[in-house]
Amino acid sequence: MAVIAREFAVLHDALKFEALHLLSAILSSKYSAPVHDTLRVMSNGIWSTYVCVGIMAILQNRVVDVFEENSKIEHHPNQGSALRHVGLAYQVSVSMMIKSSRNWALILAESEISILRERWLLGQMNLPDAKDPIPADRCLLLVLESSRVEVAVLLNELAYLKYETFNNSSSNAETISLKQQNLAIAFSLVEIKLISNLVEDEVNLFDENTLSKVISGLNEAVGVVLDYLQDAKDHGQKKGDDLLASVRLIGSYLAETPLACREKVRELLDFMLSIEGEPPFFSISLLLPMLCQITMELERCKIMISCGGQKAVVECLIKLIGPMGCTVEDMGCIFLACDTIVNLLLKEETDEASTIMMASSICALIFDHTSEQALLNHPNINQSNIASLSWLIVRSLAACAQNMAGDMNSDSDLLDIITSDHLCIKNILCWTCFLMQDIIDGQKGFPI
Repeated sequence: MAVIAREFAVLHDALKFEALHLLSAILSSKYSAPVHDTLRVMSNGIWSTYVCVGIMAILQNRVVDVFEENSKIEHHPNQGSALRHVGLAYQVSVSMMIKSSRNWALILAESEISILRERWLLGQMNLPDAKDPIPADRCLLLVLESSRVEVAVLLNELAYLKYETFNNSSSNAETISLKQQNLAIAFSLVEIKLISNLVEDEVNLFDENTLSKVISGLNEAVGVVLDYLQDAKDHGQKKGDDLLASVRLIGSYLAETPLACREKVRELLDFMLSIEGEPPFFSISLLLPMLCQITMELERCKIMISCGGQKAVVECLIKLIGPMGCTVEDMGCIFLACDTIVNLLLKEETDEASTIMMASSICALIFDHTSEQALLNHPNINQSNIASLSWLIVRSLAACAQNMAGDMNSDSDLLDIITSDHLCIKNILCWTCFLMQDIIDGQKGFPI
């Protein structure tokens, strides 16, 4: 691996591209886990520096310019037309190879980050045969800027293929699929977690000027993604891996910078929540990091409630802790969903009826997925707490009963959650009876 990496760094001819393709194929393969593990523990890390230098050369167009110049064929007046056509065809093939090499360079960069984490992008690099050290932030800025440009180009091409060509052929579908795969690579390189981890781990290497350039580029990339989602909304498109990837990027970015792109996010929030995936609540789970942050503001809580976002989060939580159980990977989403709901409940100016229904549905889920004894075993829960939860659910049932004569209650889906488990209702009624008896006997007042 070290030998190939060195060739990739120092060569400036066609062999450089061969080394690039070979490294990318090895490190991005689905069978590459053992290779990654071995590279992580290698005592000599010069191979990763060679890879970084090679990637920078591709993305800076240095080797591209040299190779394009070498590929030109001088034409003479007496040269036959057939030979001239061969020369033109060769130059076209070289141009296509150069364009694809940038994609391969980004694929290789993503693989390197998965091996060595984000710190690989920063740090003073000194090659044995180099005169001057490479600036610490050059690789980071090149990778992010190239990824940003790639995002803009790919989204523009996808929008044209999906909404303008009206071509449903298999070749068009294959082209869209390939571009979606390349888009996933570019998205992964501009996710804000890359920056937040770098700021946390390598603060001394990340100066203010570099950070400003990074944030500016990310803002541009996210703006383009939001425009693409607006285009999808205008065309009534709610399915596609590209849309899910876009939602993931928005959720990740705005979790760290919740004040960015406020107006666009407000306009597109209901659409982003409605994007369909597998499982059905997948888009909501991708947005949870962002939703958890924006619901810390009262005004944005109102915006979320106005488009039914609170119901979408509760439904996502139900699915995550449903009968099939949850995985370790789901735990983060469960905590984020709970934090989002708590943020909404803590805002005093939110609608009282919706607040009661939302809190009651969560209480019902608690009663449905655990036992009374398990709750009482918790040091911070006693019988009075459980009685209060039961009384809250009774209030929501009573409120819904009063609205039955009129139009269908807008919180009927939350009511279904509360009434879906008969054992839960039985426990609630038992606790309510005990509570009412205490009230009649004058031992307690109403808990809520």
